[in-house]
Formats: sequence, C-alpha cells, structure tokens
Amino acid sequence: MNSETGLIQMFSQHFPIIYEYRQMFFYGVLATIGIAAASTFLGVVLGLINALIRVIKIEKGNMFTRSVLWLLQQCSRLYVTLFRGTPMLVQVFIWHFVWSPMLVHQQHGLLISGESALYLRQTYGALVAGILALSFNSGAYITEVFRSGIKSIDRGQMEAARSLGLSYGQAMRHIILPQTLRRMLGPLGNEFITLLKDSSLLSTIGVAELLYAAKSATGRYLTYEEPYYFIALVYLMLTMVLAWFFARLEKKYNTDGNR
Repeated sequence: MNSETGLIQMFSQHFPIIYEYRQMFFYGVLATIGIAAASTFLGVVLGLINALIRVIKIEKGNMFTRSVLWLLQQCSRLYVTLFRGTPMLVQVFIWHFVWSPMLVHQQHGLLISGESALYLRQTYGALVAGILALSFNSGAYITEVFRSGIKSIDRGQMEAARSLGLSYGQAMRHIILPQTLRRMLGPLGNEFITLLKDSSLLSTIGVAELLYAAKSATGRYLTYEEPYYFIALVYLMLTMVLAWFFARLEKKYNTDGNR
C-alpha cells in the first residue's frame, strides 16, 4: 500500500462525510474562487467608472455637458450610498427575487423573454443574480478606493502632463491611473478576499458554492461539526494563501521602491 492510498483510506475512515462529498466540496471551492474573481473584476470596472465620474473635470464643456456630468455624479453618490448602506444579504435577495425576474422573464422580461429567458433563469439565474449582487456591492466600495487613490496622486503630475501638451483624458489614462492601480493593489486584494468569504451568502439562493456543499452534507446526516469545521478550514487556507500572494504582489509593485 503506497502513501497516497493510505492517506485516502485514513481520510475515508476518520472523515467519512467529507470523503463522501469530496467531489461536491472540490467543485464548491472552484465555484467560490470563480464567483469571487468574476465579482471582483466587475466590481473594479464599476468602481473605476464611478470614480472617474466623481473626479473628472470638464474644462471647456457647455451647460448641457456640465449638467449631464453633475447628474451622473449625483447618481454615482446615490449608488455608493445605497449599496454601502444596506446589508449584502438583502441585496442578494433583491437581485434574485425582484430584479432578476423583472429583467429576465418568460412572459414580461425587460431584457430577455421567451424560452431563452426560462432556460437562463432555470440554469444560471441564481448564479448570475449572486455575481451581480456581489459585483455591485463591491463596486460601491471600490469606487471610494479608486477615488481616494486618484486624489492621492500629486496634483503637480497632472499639471506637468498638461504643460507637455497632453489632454486631461490622456494625462489621466497615461499618468494618473497607472500609478493609482499600483497603489490600489493592497485594497483590491483585500476586496477579493472579502468577496471570497461573502460568496457564502449565495448558498441562500441555491448557488452551489462551498457553504452549499456543507449544507447538503449536514442536511443528509444531521451532523454539523465535521462539514462546517472543514469548510471553515478551507476558507482560512484560501484567505491565508491569497493574503500572502497579494502582499507579495503589492511589495513587488510598491511605488515607494521599498523591497
């Protein structure tokens, strides 16, 4: 008997529930990481757009352009206030039970209707609603991260770029944003770790992630210690590895040059 076979036998004897549901736990881990990655990406996009709306300055715009910008800025502030000021779980339920049926419905969907809407809701409805809920919540926090990061860049760099003939947009794209992204690696890494843990909330709407696998095991055997201790350990291992990775990444791209 080789060491690998002996390890499997020991695991199946001492942790029978975990061993029986090993495949579900494995795919639950993959789903958890995938959900966190997708939500972080969409949150970064939303956060960056909203941060730019908040900090952009129109130098030669007419009254209509300035009015549109002012309206967008107010909408951005409202978005940040609403999504930062309400519980994540409530947002998950609203996305899944209210907004998703309103947008995608077989009979009266605003975006998609008919048989395709029925298929999408039955197959991917909970997953898409969950990712959107996490993304919009994350985007509200990342908006403030990007906004503070942009404002932390010395104003003289923008003035120097403008004196060299760059437009405001070119200076923002080539000078300000690259430095901001490097400074935001730490906060963005923390946001990814936060979403990794918050993805457990999606089990309440039937998304097959890590906590959903544990609930499936406990529902069959009415044993709570083994499954919940196991997923707590998995979450801890994932967060520790990710925290180490992002710390190394932040150190590598440290704008202060510290190694």
